[in-house]
Amino acid sequence: MAYVPPPFDPELAVALKAVNQVLPPTLTAEQIGMARQSPALRMLADMDLTMGGAFETEDRTVPGPEGAPDISLLICRPTTPSTGRPRPVLYYTHGGGMVIGNNRVGVELPLTWARELDAIVVSVEYRLAPEHPHPAPVEDVRAGLLWTVEHAEEFGGDPERIVTVGTSAGGALTAALGLLLRDRGGPRPLGQMLLCAMLDDRNDTPSTHQMAGIGVFDRTANETGWTALLGERRSGPDVSPYAAPARAEDLTGLPPTFMDVGSADTLRDEVVAFASRIWQSGGVAELHAWPGGFHSFIGFAPEATLSRSARVVQVDWLRRLLAE
Repeated sequence: MAYVPPPFDPELAVALKAVNQVLPPTLTAEQIGMARQSPALRMLADMDLTMGGAFETEDRTVPGPEGAPDISLLICRPTTPSTGRPRPVLYYTHGGGMVIGNNRVGVELPLTWARELDAIVVSVEYRLAPEHPHPAPVEDVRAGLLWTVEHAEEFGGDPERIVTVGTSAGGALTAALGLLLRDRGGPRPLGQMLLCAMLDDRNDTPSTHQMAGIGVFDRTANETGWTALLGERRSGPDVSPYAAPARAEDLTGLPPTFMDVGSADTLRDEVVAFASRIWQSGGVAELHAWPGGFHSFIGFAPEATLSRSARVVQVDWLRRLLAE
């Protein structure tokens, strides 16, 4: 069958040409080491995350999972005086295909929301595959969340108003975290946001075929990430839903969920299917499929019209959730 890709938004198509000059669509296992040494990632360590003085930032080392190394949390607190009520917390998990990145990758987006909502951002750094396959990454993310809940009041946060957020691979880990917390008895986040989430290790939907070799994070890159995380188990019968959330048979009992994805994203169909299954399970989900958006277009082209529209919708969902 011939797969015809959907068109890119015209404004995003221009941005994509620039993105592809430094980030080609495909990532192979042999390229992981080089990708980790990219100048863009090295620059993140020195990036100003205060948003012009709106936040004060702190790197905190906290206990990891039992028997595992400590993990690093980036805590960003508003510098404005508190109203007296503890602030909501956005607990963020970064993207990077399971194989690259750190807790500064992509954090500008939740910081943008937090500036409008007077919220705290906590971004977790997790161990990367293939050196640390499943379940190391998701257990790190869970350990960071448990510490955040237990210590939220120390940095002015409200442990009852924590929203988990993840982009791409971080979306997979956030969805898996939701399942883990449900099945291990909590704590229950107020809501979860799964942004262009990497959910299905089988890598065989129409959108994965449509976007092969084009855009950002194509079918080969998706396979590279899942193989790094799962090894020979990828696409087999025994993949845990705590690794690939699309494998979960039961999606009941999850917190209210926001999902969005571009129509020209490799991961489009698995995102749409996951939202549909939450509804079929009697759950609450809001889904947006942005026409012509490539993978993680909001981060790569933040000033594009479609990106600005998406941020408005994201903040609106958070505002409604936090008002309940």
